Amino acid sequence: MLTYKVLSTGAKIPVIANGTWDWDPASRERGKEWIAGALKMGYRHIDTALIYGMEKAVGDAIKLSRIDRKDIWITTKLPWNHHSRVFQSIDESLNNLGLESVDLYLMHWPHFVRYDPEDFLPKNPDGSYAVVDSPTFTEVWADMEKVLEMGKAKAIGVCNFSVKNLELLLKTARIVPAVNQVEMHPYLAQKELKAYCKEKGIVIEAYTPSGLCHVRDDPIIIEIAKRYGATPNQIALAWNLARDVIIIPKSANEERQRENLFLPTLEEDDLQKIDRLDRNQRVCPGNFPDENGMVMGWPVEKLGW
Repeated sequence: MLTYKVLSTGAKIPVIANGTWDWDPASRERGKEWIAGALKMGYRHIDTALIYGMEKAVGDAIKLSRIDRKDIWITTKLPWNHHSRVFQSIDESLNNLGLESVDLYLMHWPHFVRYDPEDFLPKNPDGSYAVVDSPTFTEVWADMEKVLEMGKAKAIGVCNFSVKNLELLLKTARIVPAVNQVEMHPYLAQKELKAYCKEKGIVIEAYTPSGLCHVRDDPIIIEIAKRYGATPNQIALAWNLARDVIIIPKSANEERQRENLFLPTLEEDDLQKIDRLDRNQRVCPGNFPDENGMVMGWPVEKLGW
């Protein structure tokens, strides 16, 4: 049975989403079918983004599922090269989705790159990301607030924000982000960030919530999974839920979609064992600092990681 969290807006958001990030052309091609399948299975929260190239598939899946739109929570995101065109970008997303509004609109990163209509990942001649200094995320957030006021999103939030950058944002924000979507799993518990967001009324959403094979192959996770008659993946996801975190696993496979949706309830002793696995280790591709200490074109220090 689906459970929900209540955002600062008063809206009820399902705590388990099916993500749609997928670089596999074959999987993206049949996106409409596997997203509709997830909805028919019981998912009521779909997480997507303009940069994923899956918004149209999500819109088509809603129609294919024949489930009432008001019963489905749709999240999409402002791309990091659309910082100077927030209003055009939300309209593009809504057109792709075939919707009048989304339930949640997120700023995908706290930093931005130059706008290139042909490339979401523009680079400089030396191969580095074409990061720009203006506008800042606080200025972009002001436009996000207007998107909310225009009724094109029912809630707004951020992704990949640290305590450091949330504090900077909240100095000028009129509206506190409803959500902060970050990488979170047993190897990256982010306890300080989680506590800070709770204090500010910001709900945490976890992407890469299973920790991929890094966490799923951990002997402690495997041992706990055997005792519950569950998979290691289910144990990692259940740990997140027990911490009051929304999870966004992604699968295009019917069996794994079901696995991600139906999770065990973990005993306190097992939760504590998993808590002790935290090692501040990021495993999501793209989140690793390069040889110059840069992540997607920004220094780790500036990201607050």
